Amino acid sequence: MLSDHELLKLLLPEFLVEHFDILKAEPHDAELHIYFEEKSNLPDEFKERLLESKGFLPEIIVDDYPLRGKIVKLHVKRRRWTDKS
Repeated sequence: MLSDHELLKLLLPEFLVEHFDILKAEPHDAELHIYFEEKSNLPDEFKERLLESKGFLPEIIVDDYPLRGKIVKLHVKRRRWTDKS
């Protein structure tokens, strides 16, 4: 049986499922809005640098493939990183 995480990977872009937390999902008429926030984990290629999270960049909205006849809007908030070195 598939776990919730594996099921989400089938329905949503894998990158979002791996690197972002799902905050909420809200239906609005014929649309489904899913809200994502980037996890505070540093990307592997930046592990050797001294980075600090300083809030978030402005939210972007991405149109995704329809799901069950509803338009899907992905609201994505990425972290703003500051290089302390």
